[in-house]
Amino acid sequence: MKLNLSSQIVLNKVPEQYYRPRTAVERSEITRCEKIFTDIYPKVEEAAAVIANTVEAEIKRAKDAGRKCVLALGTGLSLTPVYTELIRRHKECGLSFDNVVVFNAYEYFPLSADSRHSALGQLRERLLDHIDIKAENIHTPDGSISQDEVVEHCHAYEQLIAAEGGIDIALLGIGRMGNIATNEPGSTLSSTSRIILIDQMSRDEMTNSFGTQEQVPPCSITMGIHTLLSAHKLFITAWGEEKSDIVEKIVEGPITDAVPASFIQTHNDAKFFIDLSAASKLTRIVHPWLVTNCEWNDKTIRAAVVWLCQLKQKPILKLTNKDYNENGLSELLARFGSAYNCNIKIFNDLQHTITGWPGGKPNADDTNRPERALPAMKRVIVFSPHPDDDVISMGGTLRRLVQQNHDVHVAYETSGNIAVGDEEVTRFMHFVNGFNQLFCNNEDEVIKKMYADIKAFLAQKKPSDMDTPEVRTIKGLIRRGEARTACTYNGVPLSHVHFLDLPFYESGKIEKLPMSEKDVEIVRALLQKVKPHQIYVAGDLADPHGTHRVCTEAALEAIEQLKEEGENWLNETHVWLYRGAWMEWELGRVDMAVPLSPDEVVEKRHAIFRHLSQKDIVPFPGDDPREFWQRAEDRTQNTARLYDELGMAEYQAIEVFLKLY
Repeated sequence: MKLNLSSQIVLNKVPEQYYRPRTAVERSEITRCEKIFTDIYPKVEEAAAVIANTVEAEIKRAKDAGRKCVLALGTGLSLTPVYTELIRRHKECGLSFDNVVVFNAYEYFPLSADSRHSALGQLRERLLDHIDIKAENIHTPDGSISQDEVVEHCHAYEQLIAAEGGIDIALLGIGRMGNIATNEPGSTLSSTSRIILIDQMSRDEMTNSFGTQEQVPPCSITMGIHTLLSAHKLFITAWGEEKSDIVEKIVEGPITDAVPASFIQTHNDAKFFIDLSAASKLTRIVHPWLVTNCEWNDKTIRAAVVWLCQLKQKPILKLTNKDYNENGLSELLARFGSAYNCNIKIFNDLQHTITGWPGGKPNADDTNRPERALPAMKRVIVFSPHPDDDVISMGGTLRRLVQQNHDVHVAYETSGNIAVGDEEVTRFMHFVNGFNQLFCNNEDEVIKKMYADIKAFLAQKKPSDMDTPEVRTIKGLIRRGEARTACTYNGVPLSHVHFLDLPFYESGKIEKLPMSEKDVEIVRALLQKVKPHQIYVAGDLADPHGTHRVCTEAALEAIEQLKEEGENWLNETHVWLYRGAWMEWELGRVDMAVPLSPDEVVEKRHAIFRHLSQKDIVPFPGDDPREFWQRAEDRTQNTARLYDELGMAEYQAIEVFLKLY
């Protein structure tokens, strides 16, 4: 089974020399805006192996010299692939950690001595419990001490690091505010180990480990910036598009205490390991024409012209030769002969992305249309990671496909059960119990027992407790009912509504299980049954909880397997990528833009409203306080505004898609 096939979404748009320069001269040229040595990888596993190589070499070098190898380790999820690789090398290749000393980079404060949410507990679960490290070589700040003892405790921690000879390698992830360990914005270059108040955004990120934000302790005891920078080698990791903005600030921005990780620029042996998604805002990826001779193609040219329009605040047809020359795009003038010729080409390209016929327009010349005209009536599958992403992300397009008589199927890939509040379960159980009393003379013993058991469980449930299988099942049923109602509203027959319940999601926790062949097989079976002409999948790689990305991985892997098995119908299948509540496709990359009228925007809103458990109070809203319908409308209306500013027709809203193949 192939992994990380979603990297194609970026990889097929980025020439290899931009992220993997062939020579030192090429690297020097293309990284001229970067202030930290940054390696970009198409696959996270490849980066993890490179980091593991260095860690393994350092461990062996220290052992050969008869000394200990001292590691400072973080517990962020971005480090899990590295820890997985180190565990594999220990179990399969005999890598020993018996000479390794580990210092935990931070610990939550205050903590009870037996807390199951300690940072050390996470580090044990992800690495330490799976290798042969000696117990006496594991050191951590103590989150259970009294506040009066913290200062002295931090001083002693610094002395202990010094006594072990200092840190050989520090391995850390970064937070969305550029925090390293838990050094929040405002931390100084000279800071050492200390207690620090955890920032609100950091608390949001830590919810992945604690289950609810209320469970996250208010403070932490963390290694300071100075402590971390004292390491001989410093490795920082970041994966996924949600980290792209902060990566750009750390790598290309100024040194500032507002972005603590920017202090890494002062280290003489620091390396930043990121994937293509996290690198998407770096100059060499998003604006390569500013740092090298660009490999021009239709998409790159369009991206450059759209960028220039936004820079100069002009529509496409008003750009001049002077605008191109003064902003690093003289190559395009040489290529097209004049700004006018280039402007016309890009204006037409963008104009051709706009269509009111997402399934193709029957009996029409489709030369310049995003989707082919034949077959006139297409079989369509919309893959929705959660039971509301279809209407949030592409509700207008979905409704249009149904109205234009295409055979539309909606496949909900996960149950979405963890994103339902307990009060919803209580409400539905009250209804079922009342139904039993009113219509069954209170004789259904199954309902009576289930009602009593669930009522008792919820009464004593703590915020960090995992739901029982019964409660998770009810939460899943709630979301199924909402999805059916929304599909009925949009005209999708219930026979075409599929609940896949992919197993990777059913961990009962925010942190999901690894994707497996079982997940892929479920998707494969549906694809073989329907044999669609169009497939819509989530390109939302910035999903904070990773579910969208895994669902996309499963779909792409299923398609890949079917192609390898010679399923010829796939030769006539187009795969379209939409985005959800988090981000939108850049206009330079858009292949299809479906405009919505004011009435269609309202109809889309009403479809979203059918998902009542996700309205008003959402268990996991991310860092955006707006409701999902508000995010969807703001996003699509902003896209329409951008098209308008470029000189296109003015629409109420636009949903945009990228064609994978």
